[in-house]
Amino acid sequence: MGPRTAAGPSKQEKLVSGGRHGSKSDSDQDDSPVLNNPKSVVKKQVSPEELQKPGGKYMKRMFTIVGDAVGWGFVVRGSSPCHIQAVDPSGPAAAVGMKVCQFIVSVNGVNVLEMDYRTVSHLILTGPRTVVMEVMEPVDC
Repeated sequence: MGPRTAAGPSKQEKLVSGGRHGSKSDSDQDDSPVLNNPKSVVKKQVSPEELQKPGGKYMKRMFTIVGDAVGWGFVVRGSSPCHIQAVDPSGPAAAVGMKVCQFIVSVNGVNVLEMDYRTVSHLILTGPRTVVMEVMEPVDC
């Protein structure tokens, strides 16, 4: 097994996504299709103001996700605001009800509406094993 590359978002995304690769070694061949295909699952980009508009098309959800040995089981993408691009169906995030298309409002009490996915992923990876996330979920997703 060779050393892992310290730079680049793919390491962060793999860790946050908590991909379950079993005994495979780290190589480009074991990346999930969603990491190789950056096409967004979000139907339309929204502004942080639109997300928080009273009476808008989004409802607030709170999740407390306890990471397991391989991560939290989701992939973060986008910027201002970030969204959930993928959820591992057998991971901790799916177990608490996290779904694709949710926009991330806060991570462990830190407002992340204006941040990009690299910064949000870093917050998650460097924080405690238990992550508390506030998201806004489009009612039509």
